[in-house]
Amino acid sequence: MQHDVTSAIEQANEADSKLTIKPQGSLAIITLNRPRALNALNMAMRAQLTQALPRFARDPHIHAVTIQSASPKAFSAGGDVRELIKLRREEPEQARRAFAKEHSLNWLHECFSKPTISLINGPVMGSGVGITAYGTHRVGGEGYRFAMPETAIGLFPGFGASYTFARFPDEIGMYLGLTARAIGAADAYALGLLTHCIPAARFEEIKNALIDTRPVDPLLDERHVDPGPGELEPYASLIARCFSAPTVEAIIERLSEVLSKDREWAQGVIADLKSRSPLSLKVTYRHIRAARKLDLRQTLQLDCRLACRLIEGHDFAEGVRAALIDKDGRPRWQPGRLEDITSAMVDEVFAPMGADDLILPTREQMHAARV
Repeated sequence: MQHDVTSAIEQANEADSKLTIKPQGSLAIITLNRPRALNALNMAMRAQLTQALPRFARDPHIHAVTIQSASPKAFSAGGDVRELIKLRREEPEQARRAFAKEHSLNWLHECFSKPTISLINGPVMGSGVGITAYGTHRVGGEGYRFAMPETAIGLFPGFGASYTFARFPDEIGMYLGLTARAIGAADAYALGLLTHCIPAARFEEIKNALIDTRPVDPLLDERHVDPGPGELEPYASLIARCFSAPTVEAIIERLSEVLSKDREWAQGVIADLKSRSPLSLKVTYRHIRAARKLDLRQTLQLDCRLACRLIEGHDFAEGVRAALIDKDGRPRWQPGRLEDITSAMVDEVFAPMGADDLILPTREQMHAARV
């Protein structure tokens, strides 16, 4: 007997084959299949996920869901910023709705009632983090690399990342959020971004066992391989000291005072920070600090507001131009210096949008709806 979801999912797949959703045995297999764009998520792909997850939650035949990439090059490079730039220019209201739908999808993942296992090998960034971070199990292969690169294109770490960053020890979240630097599987496992480290060659074996309804935890625990020490470990005390400073400017000042063997590393971090959008840095700093007192639902609602504000400004279009269109790597930020970003400018980004603010259902309401 065919699963109840199959017909609807197949129709969606026919409409956009960049993401396939296939029930097999007791497992629903979601595959990102947009290799030329490194699986950048577009609106059609998100719509498929939004349609599929509630159906899988209600389907008694489905025990678990996996999310994987068809490309060996990347799990997901993030969201389709070219699509977003086009919407910003031609249909700004549609761009705001797209953000609302994306953050609603993140909340849907968080409230989803069945095991979700992300099998991640290669880079996972931005929106790709948003569709994996809230699953019950996040498995990293040997090529795993995590990054939230938004400050490099005039945005901020959204999709709930600031909630997670705010809870990392030793200011590592502030470091990752501001610098947009990547980390590998060892650091991600130590921080809880990954639940397991398993060679990618065993991903197919894991799926086959899940198709046969094997219990998830022992299946993954038996195959987990200790990833060893991470790249951040030698710099943990430095990150804690420098990134606990009360302002972004003070962070840079503390980094500039680092001497001896760690000076080269600190100077590289300073160079990264100075290449990021100054407005994005100040918004990110405030948001990560504020997220310490917010729950995830509140953080996602605020994320949507900040994203809507920032895409309307100069720096987002300029960051995308420099990184992805002209690829000259020389964005001309406005304002161009941290000291020119006033508190009033940051206040404006955080200001409520009234009826346009995203309001997510409570967790209880989501569970009552059987998602």
